[in-house]
Amino acid sequence: MAQTAVMEFFCYHRDRPGSVALRDELLEKHWSYMDRYATEMIARGPTLAGDGDTPTGSVHIVDLPDTAAARAFAFDEPNYQAGVYRDVLLRRWRNMLGRTMWDFPGGRTGGMYLVLGLGTEQATNLALPRHQDELIAFGPLLSDNGAGWLGTAVLIRAPDPETARAILLPDRYAAIEVHNWQFGGRPS
Repeated sequence: MAQTAVMEFFCYHRDRPGSVALRDELLEKHWSYMDRYATEMIARGPTLAGDGDTPTGSVHIVDLPDTAAARAFAFDEPNYQAGVYRDVLLRRWRNMLGRTMWDFPGGRTGGMYLVLGLGTEQATNLALPRHQDELIAFGPLLSDNGAGWLGTAVLIRAPDPETARAILLPDRYAAIEVHNWQFGGRPS
């Protein structure tokens, strides 16, 4: 039996302003949809506003067979279909840590952040930082064919946004975004 090759994808759905009530209404549909991808999931969870409570987006890092499957994953999602999201960042990704968020030895406590480094015109030689203890997920954002470097996506535990941002060197990126993030999925 031939094994299907998988590719890793980073998907960040950004919420449309004023969509929290609709998001809440669709929560069970969202979880049910994501349950179908449980074995393919590397990391997942919402980004949050400064209050630490209001959702601003959803991050999903998944292993899927190809770009078409990744697009179906991103655009068939119930919140996307209903208009909760204003846009979607979908990129190939490479899991530099070789693990899922559930393997993160640091647990679920403390401040956690999504850090997106958006590429410059020149590719950055991406190496894992020396201090990896607080990294939950780390890898390059890549073009559809996996050959072009477009940036870096990191999930990290840090005491504050500035410390999280420092994981990426600013001179290697056109822009760096930092978002509050938390472990996602159904509550236990």
